[in-house]
Amino acid sequence: MAAANQHTNPVTDHEIAEIRRLHGEGLGRNEIAREIGRSLRTVSVYAAEMGLGFDRSKTAAATEAKMQDAKARRAAIIQGLYDVAEDELAYLKNTDGYQLVEVSLGKPVKYTVDRLPAQDRKALVSSVSTATSAAARLEALDTNNGIDDGVSMLGKLASGLSAAYTAMTEEGSSEGAGDAP
Repeated sequence: MAAANQHTNPVTDHEIAEIRRLHGEGLGRNEIAREIGRSLRTVSVYAAEMGLGFDRSKTAAATEAKMQDAKARRAAIIQGLYDVAEDELAYLKNTDGYQLVEVSLGKPVKYTVDRLPAQDRKALVSSVSTATSAAARLEALDTNNGIDDGVSMLGKLASGLSAAYTAMTEEGSSEGAGDAP
């Protein structure tokens, strides 16, 4: 039996017996390597030469559990992103007026306007688009079905938001420049 590093640090008969014994006790490759102070590769090579295999079901189960945990975390993030999008849209649709603050002569001056300035509306629309796009990308990780439909829906949503913003901006510029301080 031969493995890497045989010339500088040969595996002893005792270590080979330990690999067999520890494998018989149900230890995995990583545990055996830690126990005898050898590399994973060395344990794998000698185990294979002895016809010993390792049960990977525990690894598969642990991997599946981690994937399910990640999926649950993504679901919470997705919900948060949709909450942000809904909050921004609700604020954009506010009909009670908007409180703005400007600094005049070194002091803050508060005033109310019926309509947000164009750059603020644009920022809100962009925030909604960013949040919904990010949510859709995360959702795509968890499904192979309907990805194209989701991307198409988001594309339509982004186009609609852009069109709405353009319409709002054009409407605002036609109202006159003297409406807001």
